[in-house]
Amino acid sequence: MNLPAQFDRLENATLPSQPVHLAIGMFDGVHLGHRAVIESAVQSARRSGGLAAVLTFWPHPSALFRPENPTRLIQDAPAKVRMLLGLGVDAVITQPFTRELAGVAASEFLAWLRQRLPRLAAVYVGENFRFGRGRQGDVAQLLASARGLGLSVFSAPRVNLDGEPISSTRIRGLLEAGEIAAANELLGYSYFSAGVVTPGKRLGRGIGFPTLNLAWSPELRPRYGVYVARVVTEKSRTPLPAVANYGLRPTVEQATAPRLETHVLGECPVEAGDVIMVEWLRFLRPEMKFGGIEELRAQIAKDRDTAAKDFSLR
Repeated sequence: MNLPAQFDRLENATLPSQPVHLAIGMFDGVHLGHRAVIESAVQSARRSGGLAAVLTFWPHPSALFRPENPTRLIQDAPAKVRMLLGLGVDAVITQPFTRELAGVAASEFLAWLRQRLPRLAAVYVGENFRFGRGRQGDVAQLLASARGLGLSVFSAPRVNLDGEPISSTRIRGLLEAGEIAAANELLGYSYFSAGVVTPGKRLGRGIGFPTLNLAWSPELRPRYGVYVARVVTEKSRTPLPAVANYGLRPTVEQATAPRLETHVLGECPVEAGDVIMVEWLRFLRPEMKFGGIEELRAQIAKDRDTAAKDFSLR
């Protein structure tokens, strides 16, 4: 088996015969608080000659319990898996969150897990982790169940920033408010959009600002507006400074779905069909409707010059 590896459910997780140190959680956003849990599992596994794995879930439990208003996730499943694998774990298991899983009693959860991962040696969770039927299980329940199974349980304290706990909920609120720099502090990395560059209507090129149009449709939509950004590509070792617009483009069309359009400041080696990642760095202004193309062109020039100052470009 080649490690690291990913599996689409516990039943398909064929792991080497080593003790498994398992971090468990939704881990939406893979923020600094999540990393504290996962790093504990990785470090313990390395010290003991074990294997570090992550058990996460898809979709969010709210999709099952309140489908009319589910929690909108920061990342899609592939992006989350890529980030988790990048933290040094040996395997990521994405377990479908089904009614069967939701119905497992809290007192039986570890036994249910051990049956599917016979080499399970220890579990790692955040101090506020809840699980089991009706979310009745907590860390105390894990500890009580673990004693009878010969398992270890490690609970990581919540990580605080500016006097408040770092949480996915807090980050979602910041993204929706356009407070991207604050969200990035909590994430521990720059919020990003990844996807394939698609051909556009060439409206940006027509007014002197060609853009890269990204096929990207997040569950959680950040605030519509203009952002200082960077573009990361396989063609360039150095991130490309850029300015990005996310929204409905009300001056040129009244679209029904938002689009991410990114203008690279300088030479752009990217073309349609390339896979790129756009890192969002700073919010410049909200999206607005201008009186016409010339007014839009003038504002885009101002946005470009403002972004260029962030990168000390002349």
